[in-house]
Amino acid sequence: MTKNIAIFDLDNTLLGGDSDHLWGQFLIEKGIVDGDFYQRENDRFYQEYVDGTLDIHEFLSFSLQPLASTPLPQLHEWRSQYLEEKIEPIMLKAAAALLKKHRDDGATLLIITATNRFITEPIAAMLGIDHLLATEPEMKNNIYTGSIIEPPCFQHGKVERLESWLKQTGMNLANSWFYSDSHNDLPLLELVTQPVAVDPDDTLRQHAEAKGWPVISLRENG
Repeated sequence: MTKNIAIFDLDNTLLGGDSDHLWGQFLIEKGIVDGDFYQRENDRFYQEYVDGTLDIHEFLSFSLQPLASTPLPQLHEWRSQYLEEKIEPIMLKAAAALLKKHRDDGATLLIITATNRFITEPIAAMLGIDHLLATEPEMKNNIYTGSIIEPPCFQHGKVERLESWLKQTGMNLANSWFYSDSHNDLPLLELVTQPVAVDPDDTLRQHAEAKGWPVISLRENG
């Protein structure tokens, strides 16, 4: 029997903001990182992501550095504060309703995100989603190294990671949805049977309109 699969991007799709960028802002506000340098680089990388020019490995070297060599208890304490201060305020009621609809329809729900698992695993749990594909930070002896387990879950890497997951689970995309805000996700949007643009950037909106894909908003003012 073919199982319905509903796949969701996370940042600016299910969330009303970008969890990766907000983690950087949190680190700056708490004085954990060099504020001026980190702000400049965090904003630069985010703009490059929006523009479609991001070097994902350069960004990950930057964004995973605060995790490296920091004891896990300290990281978990920071993360708990971050979830309360930065993520809870950007949870979207309409996103929760959309997830409930697919859950009630018997679909398997999956988040697929370029943001690393340290940040996104508890967010997926907050959303009640058991399956998560995210960029995987490397750990050795219970300490993050600052490197990742290849490939990063970004652009075509999302397709590669999803294909591996489908093989492992025995599932397929014969009856599948993918919701995303970003043109960076076009490789995966082209694969599913029901692509949906959610509060899309201009490039994705134009592509969706040309293809006849649904364009929806999960924002209160959408």
